[in-house]
Formats: sequence, structure tokens, C-alpha cells
Amino acid sequence: MPAPSDARADAGHDADVIVVGAGPAGSAAALVAARAGKSVLLLERGPFPGSKNLFGGVVYGRVLDDLVPGWAEQAPIQRWVTRRQTMILTGEQALSIDYRNQKWGRPPYNGATTLRPDFDAWFAGLAEKDGATLVTSTVATGLLRDPVTGRITGVRTDRPDGDLSAPVVIAADGVNSFLAKEAGLYPNAGARHFTLGAKEVLSLPRGEIDARFGVRDREGVDIEILGGTGGIAGGGFVYTNLDTISVGVVLSLPDLAASRRRPEEIIAELKAHPAIHPLVEGGELVEYGAHLIPEGGYDAMPALVGDGMLVTGDAAAMCLAAGIWLEGVNFAIASGAAAGQTAVEALDAGDTSARGLAGYRRRLESSFVLADHKKLRRAPALVLGERTQQRYPDLICGIVEDMFTVTNPRPKRGLVAIARARMRGSGVTLRDLVRDGTAALRTFG
Repeated sequence: MPAPSDARADAGHDADVIVVGAGPAGSAAALVAARAGKSVLLLERGPFPGSKNLFGGVVYGRVLDDLVPGWAEQAPIQRWVTRRQTMILTGEQALSIDYRNQKWGRPPYNGATTLRPDFDAWFAGLAEKDGATLVTSTVATGLLRDPVTGRITGVRTDRPDGDLSAPVVIAADGVNSFLAKEAGLYPNAGARHFTLGAKEVLSLPRGEIDARFGVRDREGVDIEILGGTGGIAGGGFVYTNLDTISVGVVLSLPDLAASRRRPEEIIAELKAHPAIHPLVEGGELVEYGAHLIPEGGYDAMPALVGDGMLVTGDAAAMCLAAGIWLEGVNFAIASGAAAGQTAVEALDAGDTSARGLAGYRRRLESSFVLADHKKLRRAPALVLGERTQQRYPDLICGIVEDMFTVTNPRPKRGLVAIARARMRGSGVTLRDLVRDGTAALRTFG
């Protein structure tokens, strides 16, 4: 076992803080705690940070402005997203809202595409430079507890040298956190709260990507898709890297199981859609992966604090991934940094009980992390509902089709008549529209 940093842990402990998982949340926690002079062990089950991670969206890096000044010049960014599309698909139709903002391509940047093995290795490296000890190829197989008080005092590992102890354990072990479950903090982890994200990475020449997506230099495009998932609740995405394109789907676990279909079949159908095929045609498959996503949002989060333990990032379900809404790395970094700071304060105060660590939740509630999740707590149910997933795409695309179809020699119908006729055929009632519109205003307003 590598020795912790020069800031030694209290007698009887291997470190002051053990962080399990070297993704963005874990590395942020380790970085903050190590900077404060605490000895930190950052455990990663893969051979290097990012080797086990999968990502299907955009990194919103402004959360790094204070934590890593000048991050935009250091981080391994592929492209800065200057064009964002929301696309609604039916069998042969597509309706897109296409927004472009050139300001997003220069400081202060809004969002970026990146490759997780590169980004996670870079971020964990920053924690190492500030004194954290990175221990790779190590699985935390369980928790250590004080036999008298029951307080968590470390983790069991699959390493030959075995158990590691610390006054504070930060669980950043990803979605469906086994450590949070073992600690009794995750009583509500049913399949309905998770989706499966699956993606392909396709290689294309950089100039070809620029031409197909209408960008140049380091400009990037992010397309979020409603529909195109074979009737399975979820969504799709396409986004550009420098010389690859990522295309994938986010699928409801219960719906996917009921369909008895493979996610790669759904991706193949999405790539064959007339609106998507010209963007990905000829791309050489260089990577395929699938990963669970915590989709339940605020109402599916575990308890965040236990005696001697904090839960952060995807392990705490801090991901906004409601079908066409994919946002998570920024929540992971912010929550991880808050966990690291809370651990430092609790260690300095000599109280790492749940009470001594309670400042973690207060920090998150006063930041965008829980404020945004609380505001959008109804988004998963709204976006993944049957009408939003199936009836509204058909209705909206049908109305637009009728508006732009020339019916000579018959006179054109008015928009109201078109909408009424399409609503009758779709099974959507005015009451549905009012109810769902009101819910959308409450959720996103």
C-alpha cells in the first residue's frame, strides 16, 4: 500500500480521509481535503481513473473556476459546445430547435465535450499533486465499523494487505453505490429510478465532422433527442469530439427489460433514422459501452451523511438525466468538493459523527447542487411519462407536417383546425395539455 501524504493521519488510522472512486466527485473531494493538509487515500477500482467510466453528455466546467483556476487551459477538452439542439423524432420525421452561441466558444466557456479517461485522469492527477495518494486496481468490498458505536471507520478492500481505516469515508463509488447501501443510507434504490445509458463512439476525420455539423476549429455540437428509442421511455444523444462522434441512448430499465431488446439494437435504429444517418454515416466504431444512470433525481437520493461517512456524486444520485436532459459532472464536482471541505471541518473539530458531518447537506442546499435538483424534482416523471415519450412527438411532428404540406387545390386549414384534428388522432386531450403544461411550468418555470 502506498504511504499517504506527509500530513499524517491520527494514530491507528491509515489516513484522515478515504475516498472511494476517482471519478469527478471523488477527485474533487480528495483535492479539497489534501489541499487542507489532510492525508487522503483515493481508491480507484480500475487501472487508472476514468477506465471504468462512461459519459454521454457535456461537461459544464464553470464549477471549476474557483477550484482549479485556469482549468480551461489545462483540462483535456475535445470541443467547446457552441451549438445545442433539441430534436424530436418519430419514424421518419424530425423537428429540431437549433441554438447556436459563438460566445460559448470563448472564455468564460459554457460546456465542453471530453473523453472521460482523459478528463478523470487529469483531475485525479491534480489531487495527487496536492498530496492525495491514488491507489488504483483496488475495490472497496465493504465497510469497517467500530464494534461498540457502529460508526464507520474505514473500508475493506480486495488488496492482499486488506483493510484501510480512516475517521471519514467518502463514498464516490458511482451509481447504485454498494457502500451507501451497506451503510443503510440507500433504502429507495428500485429499478424505476435508473436508466441504462449506452453509446457508440464513431471515428470520422475532423474535417468531415466540421462539415457535417456546421462547425470549425474547436466548436462542438450537442444534440439531445426525444423519441428514436423504439417506444422505450428515454432519449438519445449525438455529440462531437475532435475526430469522433458519440451517439447513444438513455433507456428506462423497466421498459428495456419488458421490451426484451438489446440497447445496441436501439442505437442501430437511431443511427438509421433519416435525421441522424447523414451525421454518422461511414463512422468507424472504436468504442461501445453501457452504464447505469441515476434518473430519479431529488426524490431518489439516499441519505447523504452517516456516522463517519459522506455520499457524493452519482453515488448520491446527483445527476439530472431526465431523458433529454443530461447533466451530471458539474454536480459531481461541486458535491465532491463540498464533501471534502466538510470532512476537513469535521476532522478539525474532532467530530466525524453524523452530527459533525451535517454541514455537508447544508452546503449542498445553499449551492446549485440541491437547489437545482429540488427545483427539477418532477422532471424525471414528466419527461419519461407515456404522453411525453410517445404521444407528444407524434402530435407535434404531425401538426408541423400539416402546416407545411401544400394541399392545392384544397384550401389550407388553419392551425387550430390542424391541431384539433391531430389531437383527435393522437388520443391527447385538452385536459392532458393543460395538466402537462401546468406541470412543465411548475418544473421548469
